[in-house]
Amino acid sequence: MRSRTYLAALAAVALLSATPAFAAPAPEAAAAAATWDTDRAGTAYTANPAGVTASGSENAGTAPGLAFDGNGATRWSSDFADDAWIRIDLGATIRVDRVTLDWEAAYGKRYVLEVSKNGTDWTPFYTETAGTGGSVTANTYPQEATGRYVRMRGLERATPYGYSLYSFRVYGGEPAPASTTRSNLALSHPAYSNCYQHSGNSPVFLTDGGWPANLKDDATRWSSDWNGDRWVSVDLGATSTISSVDFYWEAAYAVDYQVQVSDDNRTWRTVYQPSAADVAARRADIKSPSEATGRHDTVTLPTPATGRYVRMLGKERRSFYNPAPDTAQFGYSLYEFQVWGTGGSAAAAYPALPGEQSGTYQTTFFDDFTGTSLDRSKWRVVRTGYEMGPVNGESQAYVDSTDNIATQNGSLLLKSRYCNDCTQTPAGTFDFTSGRIDTNTKFDFTYGRVSARMKLPVGDGFWPAFWLLGSNVDDTSVSWPASGETDIMENIGYPDWTSTALHGPGYSADGNIGARQTYPSGGTADQWHTYAVEWTPTGMRFYVDDRLVQETTRNKLESTRGQWVYDHNNYVILNLALGGAYPAGWNQVTTPYWGLPQSSVDRVTAAGVQAEVDWVRVEQKR
Repeated sequence: MRSRTYLAALAAVALLSATPAFAAPAPEAAAAAATWDTDRAGTAYTANPAGVTASGSENAGTAPGLAFDGNGATRWSSDFADDAWIRIDLGATIRVDRVTLDWEAAYGKRYVLEVSKNGTDWTPFYTETAGTGGSVTANTYPQEATGRYVRMRGLERATPYGYSLYSFRVYGGEPAPASTTRSNLALSHPAYSNCYQHSGNSPVFLTDGGWPANLKDDATRWSSDWNGDRWVSVDLGATSTISSVDFYWEAAYAVDYQVQVSDDNRTWRTVYQPSAADVAARRADIKSPSEATGRHDTVTLPTPATGRYVRMLGKERRSFYNPAPDTAQFGYSLYEFQVWGTGGSAAAAYPALPGEQSGTYQTTFFDDFTGTSLDRSKWRVVRTGYEMGPVNGESQAYVDSTDNIATQNGSLLLKSRYCNDCTQTPAGTFDFTSGRIDTNTKFDFTYGRVSARMKLPVGDGFWPAFWLLGSNVDDTSVSWPASGETDIMENIGYPDWTSTALHGPGYSADGNIGARQTYPSGGTADQWHTYAVEWTPTGMRFYVDDRLVQETTRNKLESTRGQWVYDHNNYVILNLALGGAYPAGWNQVTTPYWGLPQSSVDRVTAAGVQAEVDWVRVEQKR
């Protein structure tokens, strides 16, 4: 179920028992002149073909070097073993920002991408558990992936043949070392932001060393969501003396912003902000998106500043004619963030990501609805026009009435009713009423196993849902989907399936990360079933009747889709909607209500429809 505009819809891997043996690496070579956004693996192979090794090959015509020769028609194919591997010596230590694999028909179902500084000790940065072949780009942000060697290590083949790669490309650059002379201390250093659009526009690209000459092309860049309160920062690795910064903006530049420095990445000092005249001139530069280009800002500080961290804090976004004469604003979009001065350290690194929690699960919230009415010490009743506005094109108003929210025989009943044009709310007049409750301000929590036993109404356009929403959704500097949304169960009236989904920056609405499940052995939605999610710091696992139906790891989500936004408090929601975009996307109904056909209207009119909830439980590790 969606909270704002419509939204449709690893396990740990054991290391190989035997570590491949490698010859001692040669001394690190001076990096070959590599232009910005160059395939470093291809460059390294050209300079040193012997730098490519593999566990084996199918035959002489599928040698390992053919994955790095830049020819999309040639390929490496391994011997027919699950634990086959291929690696490249890049010839220099770089911060890897992404790796692209182009698979032939014999692809990996499960495999790991790893980086090493010495060719012996390997650190994984991407783990695939359900590969489907094709072209896969694994972005490294926000993980530390610095090394001279990169390898693909197979865990399980998808076919009886070997692993077969047309190409294996690696992108990144050498981190700037400490310097006693004025230099760009930010080059290939860790960069951060409070929000980014998707994994292909993460902060890692701010320091990769390049930008398109026309400041217009969709080249490597950071891009925020559509919010003015966004920032990006760079870790220089050590206290530095900063004399100037350079921003290479795409067309969506900041009209007003601050340059700030910090010693601890928490307390910030503003050292520059554009003048009022400069802001006014930038604000007046309004063009259509097709005509607009970016700009290069060189900011020379009045007095050199000291600090380890430098950031750009956006205060106002540029406006565009979209279409003329109306204006619209997008996010901030920045190709490159350079910091000029002395000091720094190449040892700057991204911090380790959270691991799994210890402890055992204990129940921290439970309601079996055995009381004579809803327990309002546990639940908040949500009303259209008060706690929320209309959403998703749905037809109902949520109201606080025992006609819509009641307990009976140990179950919660969420009921929909019809009353033509008679339900008036501050958000408008509605023909239908229904029930929605949540635990917001009553029970908000981070991580846990969340489950409910439910019986759902069957009929086109009936849309019950059991879900979690980030407790910061009403913070205007966050909002949806940056708050995160976890759909444990959604049903849009079909008897044989329900869906699960995750929504966040870069994977919301129709682009959500979701799955459909069908009931085994002829089960149907209008029977009792248990729906659950296990939410941990490393991933989400969804279950129906204790059967795993979707698993999404934090690693894969951030590498291929967008930002993980599930590390803060959420609350539980139960509701019954009528019609709207998700049902309409499937049943194609437009009248008499969007997504709600006359047959379903007749059912609601005659006797109402209801979703039943036997119990809700939250368990957390203690």
